[in-house]
Amino acid sequence: ACGLVKNLALMVYITVGSAANPILEFLEEWSTENFEEISPAVIPQSTKIFVNGCWVGIHRNPELLVKTLRQLRRQV
Repeated sequence: ACGLVKNLALMVYITVGSAANPILEFLEEWSTENFEEISPAVIPQSTKIFVNGCWVGIHRNPELLVKTLRQLRRQV
């Protein structure tokens, strides 16, 4: 996509060609907090989770989440 925000472009890895539904289902089961469950004061201390450019929630333990997603990706 053209015109990415500079901060986002410098701080994340963006991948293409993935179906969103399996990832969204996993994130719902794996303690990703959606916006109805959190207070605004929690957001700065948490990691924002984006799927295909959409902010789907936050997670409080991003290292473990990334490790688990990578393990699952390698098993498929």
